[in-house]
Amino acid sequence: MDSQEKTNINDERKIRLKKMEELRAAGIDPYPAESNRKHTLQQALVGKDGEKFTVAGRILTKREMGKLTFCHLQDESSRMQIALKQDDVGKENYNLFTKKIDIGDIIEIEGEKFLTHKGEPSILIKKWTLLSKALLPLPDKFHGLQDEELRLRKRYLELITNPELKELFRQKSCFWQATRNFLLSEGFLEVETPVLESTCGGADATPFVTHLNTLDMVVYLRISMGELWQKRLMVAGFEKTFEIGRQFRNEGMSREHLQDYTQMEFYWAYADDEKGMDLVERLTRHIAQEAFGTLKFDIGEFKDIDLNKKWERIDYTDTIKKNLKIDVLKASDKEIKAKLDSLKIEYGKQETKGRLIDSLWKHCRKSVKGPAFLVGQPVVVSPLSKRRVDNPELTRRFQIILAGSELGNGYAELNDPIDQAERFAEQAKMREAGDSEAQMHDKDFVEALEHGMPPTCGFGFSERVFAFLANKPMRDCVLFPLVKPTQDS
Repeated sequence: MDSQEKTNINDERKIRLKKMEELRAAGIDPYPAESNRKHTLQQALVGKDGEKFTVAGRILTKREMGKLTFCHLQDESSRMQIALKQDDVGKENYNLFTKKIDIGDIIEIEGEKFLTHKGEPSILIKKWTLLSKALLPLPDKFHGLQDEELRLRKRYLELITNPELKELFRQKSCFWQATRNFLLSEGFLEVETPVLESTCGGADATPFVTHLNTLDMVVYLRISMGELWQKRLMVAGFEKTFEIGRQFRNEGMSREHLQDYTQMEFYWAYADDEKGMDLVERLTRHIAQEAFGTLKFDIGEFKDIDLNKKWERIDYTDTIKKNLKIDVLKASDKEIKAKLDSLKIEYGKQETKGRLIDSLWKHCRKSVKGPAFLVGQPVVVSPLSKRRVDNPELTRRFQIILAGSELGNGYAELNDPIDQAERFAEQAKMREAGDSEAQMHDKDFVEALEHGMPPTCGFGFSERVFAFLANKPMRDCVLFPLVKPTQDS
């Protein structure tokens, strides 16, 4: 926002403050506690001519034509024209409205519906009440919110003036409700697991660290949706659980990633990865249809993605071998680094073989349209997944691949406590070597596994799925994304 714009807004605020004081002097409370609204604007729009309505909303436009003033009123349901005649409300009341009420103010009106000469449904005001005096103007008065960061910082203003954005978040609500309803209909139990953990796990990610004063101990904000806790529930005898909630990762921001976001994870005892993939296909189709009303999508450069077709299986190591001419299971670290160098893919000096291999896969996945399941991931990139019987170097893991990205992750979960302890020990060595994303050694979880966990399939996806289907950046699909505060704030 430039200095001239700030000056304009500050001048406007002074004028509106003066109007507010004049309203108080006239005996009008600019911020009353009560409203007598009886109808939404949508109800009024579909109502009959001559029918009486009591509606409320924010004034978006206002134009005076002598003794007649037209406004457009907006509530959550819709937008509708209202009209005020001096002959109907009296000169003093009319002048009070025209001189003291501004665009952006929230009012309540009583009146009768009629059609204008142009056929526009309108309400002729018989009585009006101020519900909230706006001291600052709406952004469109000063050319809108053109700065990207300002648009995200003042999201509430964009929501007032952009009905398409409101609809996006209604779709997002529907997306998660459809997810919940589908899993409940499949017999899953919704559970809650800790957000603060003494040992964080369930994913390769850098956690947020904080301090619990009462117990004088370091705790972490969860980086997964209770993965190790839900597996404990499988040990306890629950057979189908899921959780939808917020999780946190202290990592970089991009078009596809945020620090805190909504995630869903389910765990299903006596099911394997094949059953899991079948369920995930049906789940994804259900929520796409419910939230977007279609199963066909354009996402970025990928056109006509059809979720209704049978999802193909893509093998992790075979894809790398086919595209990059390297067998990552046989190649040495030096050979993998040489391949990365030839592709101009950056990597850290302390990168493990698993991360080096995964960098090659991420290069290959960019061309995968999907929908598909990635399978056959090596053990070195899958510390929580069961090994394949036919090839112990590979795991029974699956990931959703859509429009060149990974959008969901599932396993035939590792339930061998000895194998799990060994993999945790390897992860601990990686952490000691400086890998902040390596998983911690959760000895309590291993102890739980030693009591016996049935064969279990686990799967999770985040709101990135919604953002991809909406074909928008993640930050655009979050009501209030994190932005760096300004000095003024």
